[in-house]
Amino acid sequence: MTSILIIDDEPGIRRSLGAILEDEGYKVLSAENALIGLEILENETIDLVFLDVLLPKMGGMDALEHIRRDYNHIEVIMISGHANVDMAVRAVKLGAFDFLEKPISLEKVLTVCRNALAIKKLKEENRNLKNKIQAPEEEILGNSEEIEKIREHIKQAASSDARVLITGENGTGKELVARAIHRFSERRIGPFVEVNCAAIPDTLIESELFGHVKGAFTDASSNRRGRFETASGGTLFLDEIGDMSLSAQAKVLRVIQEQKVERVGSEKTIEVDVRLIAATNQDLEMASQTGRFRQDLFFRLNVIPIKLPPLRERKSDIPILLNSFLKQFSSKKIEIEDSALDLLSSYKWPGNIRELKNFVERLTIMFPESKVGEKTVNDFLKISGI
Repeated sequence: MTSILIIDDEPGIRRSLGAILEDEGYKVLSAENALIGLEILENETIDLVFLDVLLPKMGGMDALEHIRRDYNHIEVIMISGHANVDMAVRAVKLGAFDFLEKPISLEKVLTVCRNALAIKKLKEENRNLKNKIQAPEEEILGNSEEIEKIREHIKQAASSDARVLITGENGTGKELVARAIHRFSERRIGPFVEVNCAAIPDTLIESELFGHVKGAFTDASSNRRGRFETASGGTLFLDEIGDMSLSAQAKVLRVIQEQKVERVGSEKTIEVDVRLIAATNQDLEMASQTGRFRQDLFFRLNVIPIKLPPLRERKSDIPILLNSFLKQFSSKKIEIEDSALDLLSSYKWPGNIRELKNFVERLTIMFPESKVGEKTVNDFLKISGI
């Protein structure tokens, strides 16, 4: 739900403006001065602010500068009963979306509000598109029967908002599949946020996922949004979820049920709109039976299961992957002899695609020739400790 904050010292304005916006289906919060308003911005997810110019304790223009500096993604509409051209020009220069004079008309409020929210959405879409251009998506390579099935699963999963659990050995491309599901879904304009649960200490995982408020723990010097909030409107990818603590699992389950989060150290709830994709190299069903993973969370995550095959089970894809990695790491054409290709195809690749990719990168750096034979591959396999 779109959230709007009204900062005005006149109770009548807060009530009347709030009633207009609530009738349109917006969630409305209000503050009697800028200091309280800024505190709300730290603790809530706000899309738009109506900000009075003349306020006690901190003026509206000063508050506008704070918002533009710390919350640049939020649009601000200034309101004043003592407006003049110079004041309006200054507000716009400071980054205000528009300037309204009191008494405010219903029609004007709704028109400006809708325009501001539409511009905010366009800016977000533009940011996400730029990020995608700067970081192009990797393709899922291969033409084996196993990979064709995975592509079909991705299309099916992308057509809904259902939760997905991706399983497979390390290096099989679980993140790649998660990104593909997001890219083909209706949430593709929204953010894709990844959390590696295995890389975050148990003491910090809840803060990372749900955020925290200032003073919640020793190093919490300011309020911080969690990954669930950051991913709102898009997809949250929880990689290696099998390594998440039972305490954090319980809170993730609650977010799934309520679509709300509570920052560490706070009792306030914040609404989020997140599509959840999880991945693991563990057997979560077995872990749930032995008490190492919550069974109720496993069932919630496992709505659409996708199991990725190890590279040794899709050997026909190895030549395709090899050629792609060779082009990626070398500007010159490198030919792999048949005997060398047979050797590479017969190897089990315990590290899967990631190991193959690292092998090719090392080969292009250390081997200057344009033709790779069986002896060279054998030598590099030995150097790699394989």
